[in-house]
Amino acid sequence: MNQLQLKQLIEAALFAHPQPLSAEQLHQLLLSEGEASLTMVKGLLKELQTDYQERGIELVKVASGYRFQTRAELGQRLASLWQEKPQKYSQALLETLALIVYRQPITRGEIEQIRGVSVSSNIIKTLQERNWIKVVGHKEVPGRPQLYASTKEFLDDFNLSDLSELPDIDTLDEDNERTAETAINEREQ
Repeated sequence: MNQLQLKQLIEAALFAHPQPLSAEQLHQLLLSEGEASLTMVKGLLKELQTDYQERGIELVKVASGYRFQTRAELGQRLASLWQEKPQKYSQALLETLALIVYRQPITRGEIEQIRGVSVSSNIIKTLQERNWIKVVGHKEVPGRPQLYASTKEFLDDFNLSDLSELPDIDTLDEDNERTAETAINEREQ
């Protein structure tokens, strides 16, 4: 198999597979052909990313591997193709998710202490059903409460490769302050 055929095989595998594929998984696929090293696979993935730079879809690397997806700037225009409306999440659910992601591993009690209100079982259940959080152990204190952390699927769904790509909380606070100041100034004018 020549390099062009290997590249086509990688491209086809990424299109056909419902989940992201890592370079290692793609290497295993090509190993059965006895044709490609892991370095070559990574090089071919970079070439594919370059090939798709000017198209309506792009090859992106997320936590679980590589996947094709539509460009973010085209999302609004394409939204009408799907009948179902995107699910809306409550402020409480988003706050709980943010606490788990930024302070993981964290217990439900610690989340409640920070938020100042109890966390609904439905919130934890919804986050687990979306596969955005999981139980990663138990804290060694009386009652042994469960410790929650984010999953690779959370990273994939939010288009992140790893947690280091999350914005700093300090930056978020400054942005929120600026947004609030702007809104106040606009109302006063």
